[in-house]
Amino acid sequence: MTSPDHSQLLETIAQLSRDVESLSAELSETNAGVVALYSELDDRAEQLKHASDLKSRFLSYMSHEFRTPLGAINSLCRLLLDRVDGPLTAEQETQVRLMRDSSQELTAMVDDLLDLAKVEAGRVSISPEWFDMVDLFSALRGMFRPILNGSAVDLVFEEPRNVPDHLYTDHKKLSQILRNFISNALKFTTQGQVRVTAEYSGGDNVTFAVTDTGIGISAEDQATLFNDFVQLDSPIQKRLRGSGLGLSLSKKLAELLGGCVTVSSEPGVGSVFAVTIPLRMTGAQASETPQHFPPNWKPSVDGR
Repeated sequence: MTSPDHSQLLETIAQLSRDVESLSAELSETNAGVVALYSELDDRAEQLKHASDLKSRFLSYMSHEFRTPLGAINSLCRLLLDRVDGPLTAEQETQVRLMRDSSQELTAMVDDLLDLAKVEAGRVSISPEWFDMVDLFSALRGMFRPILNGSAVDLVFEEPRNVPDHLYTDHKKLSQILRNFISNALKFTTQGQVRVTAEYSGGDNVTFAVTDTGIGISAEDQATLFNDFVQLDSPIQKRLRGSGLGLSLSKKLAELLGGCVTVSSEPGVGSVFAVTIPLRMTGAQASETPQHFPPNWKPSVDGR
């Protein structure tokens, strides 16, 4: 005869067994749901990848197809302004210059679209090499000198501070970032100064900053400033058209160089756009680590 305690124990064991079976069934259903969810996520990821590839391909094709007619328009405008086929009246010259300026704006937008498509498709190659800081600033200064004729804005390049004479990075990508920063600064600064600096920022990094005395940017706008196709809502922006891709592209290029971009601004006071990159690209950022060091190279500016 089974004792009451023994019967209660058997009943408890039976109940636990039923609970375990119930939990096992629930876990099986949950696992099946998780597997289905993973499968759906994989499908969604594949769809997003396909959509991204299509977008990048479309931007590349579109940019390529636009280049030929825009190049033809630019060439024709140049021929007309050079009076190859005869003189122009003052009104005709004004109209041709307007055509040329509009065509050049579209060309710049197409270039930004093509660069952005290449970055998103992972087709941008980084080619680091040793270059001289002085040469970089000199090239930028010469590039913007024609734009500043008759302007009320001074473009100042400060002497680099605590930075080695030579850096090892892709100077063309770095120059593109700084050109975007300087162009925006000049666009939104009607008078005063745009100042370009370079200084050591710790951890074997260098920070290039473009400081202006322009209209400034609100905190809300700063939060989305580096997104694609973002443009400021201001009278100057409405007068000066753009693609809204320059800052987004600069951010992506900085990341390819192993760095980052930042902005600080106050409306009515001015803005500071900065890019921080390694003094010397290494590892995955560069195709190869530099084996030979240029004259006066210092592995670190803090004496290590």
